[in-house]
Amino acid sequence: METTKITTVDEYIAGFPPQTREYLNQIREAIQLAIPEAEESISYAMPAFKLKGKPLVYFAGYKGHIGFYATPTGHKAFEKDLSVYKQGKGSVQFPLDKPMPLDLIARITKFRAEETLKKLK
Repeated sequence: METTKITTVDEYIAGFPPQTREYLNQIREAIQLAIPEAEESISYAMPAFKLKGKPLVYFAGYKGHIGFYATPTGHKAFEKDLSVYKQGKGSVQFPLDKPMPLDLIARITKFRAEETLKKLK
């Protein structure tokens, strides 16, 4: 049996039910608007955004939630804002039965970009 490897974010998003696709696209757009120069790719089998080759954030669709991964520093810096969501080590789950916190996602992404640029100097 042949398995096809997903190589683009469009391919990744296309594999989900309509509501999940809508949320994934909203998150993608929020990240792109926050950091227009970020490069989009698939990494660890999920959509990823990088800046100057360094990872910023990842996100992924699941049956009941969207997983968002901003590395430990992004989660720690926004601990209070994220406290209302189920979390794991370096991850947060945004439930599909609630609107996506797009402003928060944008703020976390901007924080990660600033942090990345500082480290590169």
